[in-house]
Amino acid sequence: MTQQQSQQRAGPPAAPANPSTGAVERNGINPVPDAERHGTPRSLFWPWAASGLSLLSIAYGVYLMGLGLSPWQTIVTGAVGYVLSFLLVGLISVAGARTGAPTMAIGRASFGTQGNKLPTVFSYVSNVGWETVLVALSSLGGSAILARVAPGTFTRADGETPTTAAQALCFVVTGVSVVVVGIFGHALIMKVQKYLTGVITALTVVYMVLMADRIDPSALGNGPSGSLGTCIGGVVFAMTLLGLGWVNCGADYSRYLPRTSSGRAVTWWTTLGGVLPPLALLVFGVLLNAGDPKLARAAAADPVGALAAELPTWFLVPYLLAAIGGFASGAIMDIYSSGMSMLALGIPVRRHLAVLVDGALMAFGGWYVLFVSPSFFATFQAFLSVIGVAMAAWTAVFLVEQWRRRHTGFELTSIRALGWPAVLSLAVATAVGLGLITSGDPHIARAVGFLLTDGAARGTLGAMNLGVVVALAVAAALYACTASLADRPASGGTR
Repeated sequence: MTQQQSQQRAGPPAAPANPSTGAVERNGINPVPDAERHGTPRSLFWPWAASGLSLLSIAYGVYLMGLGLSPWQTIVTGAVGYVLSFLLVGLISVAGARTGAPTMAIGRASFGTQGNKLPTVFSYVSNVGWETVLVALSSLGGSAILARVAPGTFTRADGETPTTAAQALCFVVTGVSVVVVGIFGHALIMKVQKYLTGVITALTVVYMVLMADRIDPSALGNGPSGSLGTCIGGVVFAMTLLGLGWVNCGADYSRYLPRTSSGRAVTWWTTLGGVLPPLALLVFGVLLNAGDPKLARAAAADPVGALAAELPTWFLVPYLLAAIGGFASGAIMDIYSSGMSMLALGIPVRRHLAVLVDGALMAFGGWYVLFVSPSFFATFQAFLSVIGVAMAAWTAVFLVEQWRRRHTGFELTSIRALGWPAVLSLAVATAVGLGLITSGDPHIARAVGFLLTDGAARGTLGAMNLGVVVALAVAAALYACTASLADRPASGGTR
C-alpha cells in the first residue's frame, strides 16, 4: 500500500499549519507530512524572482555580447536560453509537490540509494560553487562602493583601490546573513525572498532611472551579427547562466505545497519567477553595453563595481544594499539546497548543521575567487560549463523517470541500492559533454574538449559549447532505452 493510499483510507488530512519563520526547520530529506503542506503554486514566484534579481544579471548581457553577438541576437538568445533552462526547473519542481521530498532525495528513485551519490556530489559542488561566486561578487562590488563612500578608510595608498579589509568585511556580512537564513530553513527563506524581491526591485528601478542617460536604444542595430553557431553558443551559455544552475534545487522549494497542487501551475510560476527579473536586467545590460562598450570591458572583471562607476554619491549606499541583497537572495537558496544535497549523500548530520559546513566551504572558495584566480570571468564561465554538462545529463535522467512514473508517482519507501541505467546514462553523457566544451581557464581547459580537434576547439564548434545540449540529449535517449531493463522488484529501504 502506498503512502497516498494509506492517507486516503485514513480520511482527509488535518488542515495544514504554516510553520513559524522563527523556528529552525526540522525536516531534512524526509518527505514533508501532508499535515505540514500549505500554500499555492503562486508562492513559488517569490523565491525564484529574488534569486534572479542580482545585479550580476545586468552583466550577463555584457557576457553574452562578448561571445560575438549583436545586441538583438543577445536579447533573443538570452530569452530562449533562460526560458528553456528554467522550464526544466519548473518541471522538476512538480516532483517536489507530489512527493514532499527535496530534489536529490527524489533522484534515488532512478539512481538508487548508492548510485544517487554520484549526481548528488555534482549537485553539491554546483550549489557550493554558485554560493561562493555570489558572495565573492558581493564582496568585490561592495568593497568598490565602500572605497567611494569612505576613500580614506577603505582604499589603498592610491586612493582608489579597495583594501583587502573592505572585501573581507563585505564577504563576512553577506556570508553570515546567508548562513543564518539557511539555518532557519524553508519558512524563513520563503518570507525573506518575498521581501527581498520587493526591496531589490524598487532599488533596481531607481538604478535604471539614474543610468538612463547611458542607454542608447539606437545602438541596438549596431555591431556585426554572430553566426548561427555563435547564436547557439549564446543559447547554451544563457542556459548555464540561469536554469541549469537551479535544476538540482527545483523540488526543494515546492515540497511544502499540497500534494494536489496543479503541476502546470507549479511549472508556470517557477518558470515565470525565474525568468522575468533576470531577462529584464539582461535587456538593460544589453542597452548599456550597446551604448558604452568601455563599460562592458570593466563589467567583465568587476560587474557590480563597474556598473556603479557613474552613480551619484547619494545612491551608493542604496545601490550597495541592492547589490548585496541580490547576491544574498541567490546564495540563500544555494546554501539551503547544498545542505539537502549533503544529507542525500548519507552524511549523518542535521540539516542546519550541514549549512554550517557549507558556509565554511563557501569561505574557502571565496578566498580562491578573490585572491587566487587570475580571471573571474574565465573561471566563472569554466565552472558554468563543466557543472552545466553534468547537471544537464542528470536533468534528462530525472525528467525521463518522472515521465515514466507519471501515472504511478515516485515511490520513495522501497528503492534499490543501484540504478545502473541511470548511473550509466549520467556517466556516458557527462563524458561526451565534457569532451565537446572549451574553457578559458587554462587549468580546466586541460580536462575538457578532448573530443574536439585543435581547429574545432578554436572555431565555431568550440564557441558553441554544445556539450551541454549533447549531454542532455544523450542521457535522455540512453536512459529511455535502458531504464526498463532494471524494472524488477527492489529490496531495501532509504536511509
